Amino acid sequence: MNKSVITNLIAAILVVSGYLLAQPIIFSVGLFALSGAVTNWLAVHMLFEKIPGLYGSGVIPTRFEEFKTGIANLMMKQFFTDENIDRFLSAEGVESHINLQPVIEKIDLAPAFDALVTTVEQSSLGGMLAMFGGSEAITPLREPFIEKMKLSLVDISQSEDFINLVKSELERPDVLDDMRTKVNEIVTQRLDELTPELVKDIIQEMIREHLGWLVVWGGVFGGVIGLIAAMLNI
Repeated sequence: MNKSVITNLIAAILVVSGYLLAQPIIFSVGLFALSGAVTNWLAVHMLFEKIPGLYGSGVIPTRFEEFKTGIANLMMKQFFTDENIDRFLSAEGVESHINLQPVIEKIDLAPAFDALVTTVEQSSLGGMLAMFGGSEAITPLREPFIEKMKLSLVDISQSEDFINLVKSELERPDVLDDMRTKVNEIVTQRLDELTPELVKDIIQEMIREHLGWLVVWGGVFGGVIGLIAAMLNI
């Protein structure tokens, strides 16, 4: 049982008790408390649900498209600005995020070895290589060559000069614009997957507890006003 139901139940009990026991103060406190709690509960309910005949109800589902547009603008104009992206790329320690080793490990460098063999065969050394068995003679060097090449590429990718080169390329205006375009496409795609019902559930889940307190305090303040009104009539 949530806070809203408990508040309304207590207020209703006070109304019934005050009426049956002929206690005007209790009745007044309960009536005003119930009025405040129910009014706030209805206001909260109207945020999420469309009620026929009540203008302005269901504001969150009704303003669904504006909600999506607002999120997209917030993401692109506040977070993924050119200045923020440039600041991130220029920040100290960003080099730790530029790690190409996993990519290099997956690269198939066999074509590079084949190209090297072809180059040698077509050069002035081709005749000498043919005397020693041709390309088959250096086939055992394929795997050692690939391993050495990968180690060299990893060393190059981790060098300061290479990292600075990558950062300078990423900071180019055309690259930043392309990056923002890609991010905007991703954000738009994700937002297009949202439905009014899903947006309503997300917001309701975020602020459910706080909205419950609106009903509680509506009942409390209503009860206080009812007590004051009853005391003034004595």
